[in-house]
Amino acid sequence: MKRPSVLILGAGYGGLKTAIELQKEFGTDEADITLINKNDYHYETTWLHEAAAGTLLPEEVRYDIKDVIDSVKVKFVKATVEGIDVDGKRVTTDAGDFSYDYLVVALGFEGETFGIPGLDKYALSIANVRAATYIREHIDYQFALWTTEEVKDDSRLTIVVGGAGFTGIEYLGELANRIPELCKEFDIPREKVRILCVEAAPMVLPGFDEALVKYAVGQLEARGIEFSIGTPVVEATPEGVMIKKGEDTTEFIKAGTVVWAAGIRGNRLIEETSIESNRARVKVEKDLRAPGYPDVFIVGDCALMINEEINRPYPPTAQIALQQAEQAAKNIAALSRGDETHAFHPDLKGTVCSLGEHDAIGVAFDRKVTGKKAAFLKKMIDNRALLMIGGFGLVMKKGKLNVF
Repeated sequence: MKRPSVLILGAGYGGLKTAIELQKEFGTDEADITLINKNDYHYETTWLHEAAAGTLLPEEVRYDIKDVIDSVKVKFVKATVEGIDVDGKRVTTDAGDFSYDYLVVALGFEGETFGIPGLDKYALSIANVRAATYIREHIDYQFALWTTEEVKDDSRLTIVVGGAGFTGIEYLGELANRIPELCKEFDIPREKVRILCVEAAPMVLPGFDEALVKYAVGQLEARGIEFSIGTPVVEATPEGVMIKKGEDTTEFIKAGTVVWAAGIRGNRLIEETSIESNRARVKVEKDLRAPGYPDVFIVGDCALMINEEINRPYPPTAQIALQQAEQAAKNIAALSRGDETHAFHPDLKGTVCSLGEHDAIGVAFDRKVTGKKAAFLKKMIDNRALLMIGGFGLVMKKGKLNVF
């Protein structure tokens, strides 16, 4: 009997966890498992906002893939995926072509600019470790440059964050921690620094409990963060952003740094396949397979699943990606043995949004939490993700152990 070949694209939460679960499902000689990723490391996407603010170093948010996979059972290939032919069952990369019996697409997210002019050129996005590192260095440079100028340009010290969703709010919380340190380092009065969050929607953190949102906004405002809600960005330039205020009124915000955190989409390679998608996200079958392609599984940011209780998509979180990976691995193993697949049912434990190292808001097991208790819970969630991938060894090496 021919051994099935399983090809996994991407080593984010979904892809890496799928590989690890397949290691458990198959014996050494039962399957050919290949994991392809453009980097030889995995990074904690949910920590990127900390690296972008400078409250974590880049090396603290990533670890080597080889440290968590079984190289006897899983072949790792460092390569960039260039094309996916789901009809010919072939994947093209810059390291050659790969065929498969079963494909797992876990290529992660891309930033969504919604066609706003200049945004892709002049705004920075917290997209990966390199991008987060650049944002941190860019802000440091703006502060350093201000100190050397004879005629001070205070706009260098203005930071505009586009988006008051999960990523935007968490990044603002980290900036609120980091900016006082930068001001002390560069001898800059704190009142010279302006941090402004602009959001097109009429609310902050849509989907969160109203009382928790009020707490979050109040805490951030008390730490010097400004909010401009219901004011969409209509253009980005090298000098800043134009926002719309009212029907016929606009305002230009001159800023040394613009960070865009107002939306994501799936990987564009999906749109080049014959799989039906919306913004490169695939509305998967209940067992996580792509419609019309029983040998293709989609997990993580590229998978779209509807929460039938509220008739809205589940958010593309790390929690869901890790759970999807477990089910996808089980289903691939079942198919290879001629058994039936099973539907994926998310088991949501809750959601916590950090407001900096010692503050957060969230809902855990239907209970609302704020402040240090929520911050503690956030760190436990982060550590649990590490535990699920690499066990206690990875938690001890990379975990957030300063929980108090």
